[in-house]
Amino acid sequence: MIEVNKNGEVWVFAQQHNGRIDDTPIELLSKGRQLADTLNVKLSAVLLGDNVKQNFQTLVQYGADKVYVAEHPFLEHYQTNSYARVICGLIEKHKPQIVLYGATATGRDLAPRIASAIKAGLTADCTDLQIGDHAPLKSGQVYENLLFQIRPAFGGNIIATIINYDRWPQMATVREGVMVRPEADLSREGEMVEEKVHLSKEDMPLEILEEHKRPKKVNLKAARIIVAGGAGLGSKENFRLIWDLANCLGAAPAATRAAVDLGFIDSDHQVGQTGTTVRPSLYIAIGISGAIQHQAGMHQSQKIVAVNNDPAAPIFQVAHYRIIGDLNEVVPTMLKAIKEKGLKESTVVRS
Repeated sequence: MIEVNKNGEVWVFAQQHNGRIDDTPIELLSKGRQLADTLNVKLSAVLLGDNVKQNFQTLVQYGADKVYVAEHPFLEHYQTNSYARVICGLIEKHKPQIVLYGATATGRDLAPRIASAIKAGLTADCTDLQIGDHAPLKSGQVYENLLFQIRPAFGGNIIATIINYDRWPQMATVREGVMVRPEADLSREGEMVEEKVHLSKEDMPLEILEEHKRPKKVNLKAARIIVAGGAGLGSKENFRLIWDLANCLGAAPAATRAAVDLGFIDSDHQVGQTGTTVRPSLYIAIGISGAIQHQAGMHQSQKIVAVNNDPAAPIFQVAHYRIIGDLNEVVPTMLKAIKEKGLKESTVVRS
């Protein structure tokens, strides 16, 4: 277990791929900046790779005060053993009080390994993080400035707040897309700390021969308008209404997990707790009941329009505009009105 350092820094693991910083750590720097300012400590990014120090200024511009850079040929491609060994060494050396990782495939693999090695706690898939005080009932002692790790639990039916007051650093993985991406401040200055890395072939149990990555069919996180359909569409054939409306609006088509499981659309289009978290300017939910698992992925949209024939549908609790009616009548009416207004129809390729 690492010694508790109440004045330790807040760290963000700066995940990179092929020398380019991913989107998730940039989002995490936004929340990390808030936490560090509340605690009156520095916010640092931890960057591992080979020839990656050119990303230093990017991390500083997005909020980091300091960047720990560990470069080595064996760190060029992510492997659990090598990355965990280096980061564990950095944590033992510098003793941060909070370490955050993106809940990506890499973060979900790396964070538990580190937590186990240093005997620290870890909360997975957080949707929010706050600083607060806690007084355990048994001891009566008040622990100040703890990390409140907030995440859905019991299948998304409740929101749990998890607190770790005796095993530090406090660590969490954070869902992609739930934190607002910060604006870059080109005037910011920061400190780069280059760390020496000692790795051998024994630390690399795997050899990467080739890398194959299937590109996603849609980038929901970047979409300004999203038209999403649920199981209420009834069939894959009827799901064409979602594609048609998306075409008319130049929007990205999306779906609930139920619609994906029914085969209405590819999983790349899934929004929700087990899909993509989005925050578009306009989110149109059609035939979606609005389970909390789906709301977790879209409730931060700027404007939400919901179409459902059930006045008590949970989706109406988060919708700004409610249309109660048969989607098979409402959507064609919407399409006709949009075309009459002369809005240019775009093309969305169906998957």
